[in-house]
Amino acid sequence: MKLTKILLPVDFSEQGDGAAQQAAALARHFHAGLILLHVNPIQVAALMLPEAFSGPIDTGWITALEAQGRKELDTYRQADLAGIDVRKIVVTGDPAASIVDLAHRERPDLIVMPTHGYGPFRRFLLGSVAAKVLHDVDAPVWTGAHLQKSSQPMWKRIGKVMCAIDLRMAEPALLWARDFASEFKAELLIVHAVEEKQPEGSPAISAAQASEYIQCLQRKLSIAGEILIEEGNPAQVVQAAANRRNADLVVIGRSPREGVSGRLRTNAYSIVRDAPCPVVSV
Repeated sequence: MKLTKILLPVDFSEQGDGAAQQAAALARHFHAGLILLHVNPIQVAALMLPEAFSGPIDTGWITALEAQGRKELDTYRQADLAGIDVRKIVVTGDPAASIVDLAHRERPDLIVMPTHGYGPFRRFLLGSVAAKVLHDVDAPVWTGAHLQKSSQPMWKRIGKVMCAIDLRMAEPALLWARDFASEFKAELLIVHAVEEKQPEGSPAISAAQASEYIQCLQRKLSIAGEILIEEGNPAQVVQAAANRRNADLVVIGRSPREGVSGRLRTNAYSIVRDAPCPVVSV
């Protein structure tokens, strides 16, 4: 695996600090460049003004806010970012749209960001910015509802990588998980949940059939790893397995097709929200 460019949206929050530490550790390990993006979330409502108030709009305040943002980025997490090739960008606008636009232009190999899905509403809420980014970007997104600071370097903590697969879109996630686990010499676990009630339009697949299919994928993709197949709600199965096996990272797949259900399906949102460790959606 080779990561050459990592995008880190910065909102100066505590969760963002945890994401910054993990992005820095990854950038340092892979000798990757790091782009810091701060978005001033300013939205100006379109109002019907009397003709007397029409005329040029003073945007000096936007310039001042962006200058302040650049000043804060210049001193942001200096110890963590020391020795890393860092580029800093400040823009004004909708945070999610700005992140997506920059990702489409820069084509990073990885985006690292927190979800802010925490507190009493954590089980119901995935931060809207993260949700939009997960839906609209092509790059893998490393995220989690509670990215925390750590006193240990990232590469010393990656010992188990769990790939939670949907059989309809398993290969990209399996390949990414295989390569990442290999990079860190980590154990790879493959988990699949057999739902009691299959999604509408999907054929019923037994645990034995799922196991056989995954073994075929392993042979095809040259992937070694223990297979865990359990019945139940996918998010709950993945959460329990990640806790039980002390996973350091969970990798899941996103649909390559956009549509009514979106690129990240309902179960994937729940996995991102509730997993006990960071989640990479591929």
